[in-house]
Amino acid sequence: MKKNSFQIIKSSGEKADFSITKLRSSLYRSGADELTVDNIINVVRDELYQGISTKEIYNRAFALLKKSKSIYASKYKLKKAIYELGPTGFPFEKFIGALMKHSGYKVEVGKILKGKCVSHEVDVIAIKNKQHIVAECKFHSEKSTTCNIKVPLYINSRYRDIVTHYTKTPSCPNEGWVVTNTRFTTDAITYGKCAGLYLLSWDYPKDNGLKDRIDRLGLYPITVSTLLTNREKQFLLSREIVLCRQLLNDTFFLDHLGISETRKKMILSEISMLCNSN
Repeated sequence: MKKNSFQIIKSSGEKADFSITKLRSSLYRSGADELTVDNIINVVRDELYQGISTKEIYNRAFALLKKSKSIYASKYKLKKAIYELGPTGFPFEKFIGALMKHSGYKVEVGKILKGKCVSHEVDVIAIKNKQHIVAECKFHSEKSTTCNIKVPLYINSRYRDIVTHYTKTPSCPNEGWVVTNTRFTTDAITYGKCAGLYLLSWDYPKDNGLKDRIDRLGLYPITVSTLLTNREKQFLLSREIVLCRQLLNDTFFLDHLGISETRKKMILSEISMLCNSN
């Protein structure tokens, strides 16, 4: 049996053919050089077996990247790091708000806006020039969960209610966004286009999804760190430190955690390299 004919099990439980091309692409996104990528692929390929899970493949590749260089591992775990912003959706809302703020928008998170019929709590409001965005964030803690058509249908009704109330006022929103950390179904995307909603997910729109924006801007969530413990990450998130870049400006939070100077320097070095890697 050929190596490329191995069947793997995805997080959704579906079977798929193992793709070296996809693995290579994900490894290159970490910033790893060609020799490192080739070495990891050779190791992983030799350890494949029928029915291996994508999680097992990921864990092996992650461990090898971390052994090579921690910054590679940090960038490689980006998708997992977004899930680690849970279990509630609030840190994800703060993260999206921070992305927008660092893209030049004036941002408010969790604000109440009036609608024609009822008031609505809006996850993220972002304003820049004549662009006035009302964004709703749908965070899913399960990787197998997709964002189906019910989500944009519901959000569009809320957005239209808000727009109707603010029509003919300077503060009237002109863009409704739906943001998710997972993927949209085909029907959800079709409806979004038809209804005039902007959909943003892990990999949509193509070349401008969350993963692309994060890499391009160097705005990584604090959860990508391979040196911080889960307890330390949760402490930082509770203090609204959602971006690695924020920790570089507020290093005193590490002192609150009782982190030694030696370890503190290692953490800040990792984060600094990550933020400036692009």
